[in-house]
Amino acid sequence: QLQLVESGGGLAQPGGSLTLSCAASGFTKAYSIGWFRQAPGKAREAVACISSESTFSTYRDSVQGRFTVSRDRARNLVYLQMKNLKPEDTAIYYCATGPLFACGKHVPISTVGTDYWGKGTQVTVSS
Repeated sequence: QLQLVESGGGLAQPGGSLTLSCAASGFTKAYSIGWFRQAPGKAREAVACISSESTFSTYRDSVQGRFTVSRDRARNLVYLQMKNLKPEDTAIYYCATGPLFACGKHVPISTVGTDYWGKGTQVTVSS
């Protein structure tokens, strides 16, 4: 059974840091994995992604330079390190993947190909 489980969310002050984890099980490590978020009343948006061999990582403009995505293929874990958090980063964060999910140079991040999703972890940035 393919499964993704996010963890690491919580409350952070503006300027603070959090690191999210996505534990993947039941499928090949050859899949790229993406991070997405959804704020209350807003559409889900792509945040970052990382290719299967960690060759490529891509970020949305608003988190570029503040967020870093990485993966531990041996343990089938993907991380999203978030620094200099802003109130507008408040959202539920999800990881997602699928055999056709693409993450690469010049490939816009989208939900295309994301067949499997975790249940999400809440990130709240507030003073």
